[in-house]
Amino acid sequence: MNKQMSPSRNEVMLHLGEQAELFSAEYLKPIETNWQASELLPLTSDDSFIQDLKTIQEQAANLSYDLLAVLVVDTITEEALPTYETWLAGLTGIDQIENNGWMKWIRGWTAEENRHGDALNRYLYLCGRINMREFEASTQYLIRDGFNNGAANDPYRNFIYTSFQELATNISHRRVASLAKQQGNTILSKMCGLVAADEARHAKAYKTFVAKIMELDPNEMMLAFEDMMRKKIVMPAQYLRELGDKVNSFESFSDCAQRIGVYTATDYVDILKSLIDEWQIEGVRGLKEDGEKARDYLMKLPERLTRISERMKLPDTEFKFNWILA
Repeated sequence: MNKQMSPSRNEVMLHLGEQAELFSAEYLKPIETNWQASELLPLTSDDSFIQDLKTIQEQAANLSYDLLAVLVVDTITEEALPTYETWLAGLTGIDQIENNGWMKWIRGWTAEENRHGDALNRYLYLCGRINMREFEASTQYLIRDGFNNGAANDPYRNFIYTSFQELATNISHRRVASLAKQQGNTILSKMCGLVAADEARHAKAYKTFVAKIMELDPNEMMLAFEDMMRKKIVMPAQYLRELGDKVNSFESFSDCAQRIGVYTATDYVDILKSLIDEWQIEGVRGLKEDGEKARDYLMKLPERLTRISERMKLPDTEFKFNWILA
């Protein structure tokens, strides 16, 4: 493909789609060797189930309220997977009917991600501290209400989003794992650590997609990066709510996450910095005038966001959620 031309999104995606099976082999694990929820939590058929359940509930009793709230929302976010697969399948250059390479990647990625909700949901059910009906209703709301990441059906913007979002979920699950361990919950810590490792591997994949597109269509990808950062990267649970038409639950969850350091404004800036370095934004060639302006904006953005984050106050108002029993 001639790098001097500005190919269409469809052309670029079809070209890279020929390598999609290689991406799957590199960034997804064989199902035969992948962990499953049944290996992480006790089965009712186990002779030791009652004792194992008691251990889970004893450890869960030590979890702080804020950490439980973050765990619930992390789980709801993972359980809303049907929304994410549907959205990715509608991107330009991805053909569900012809089952092209990109569609195979999406299904493989979905299959791995699906395990996260299975494991975390099962833990919440067993731990004895969650009102499961309230939790399940919020999950149903989120799937029904959907979300809008501001990228429409543009693969460039969506791959910027997924690169950022996979890094964010890695941080969240990794921090929950660390805090759970500090609070004496080795079972939850191990589980969240495994989920975090998946998210890190998936982030590498989406970052690779962006890097490949940057080589083929640098100006348009630079503009896409700038546009997504101007809009801000929103979380998939942005429309989170509880039964009884309670709205703005996401803002209250975000307060919890910041208060205990699971995901903060500083993390947002750090992810942006890491992507600028990963994609070597400062050294990208082949940009037009608007692309150069976009790069200038991106290179200055971390410092500006850092100044803003330094002025932010950590929320101290506690919020009670319907999901948590005690």
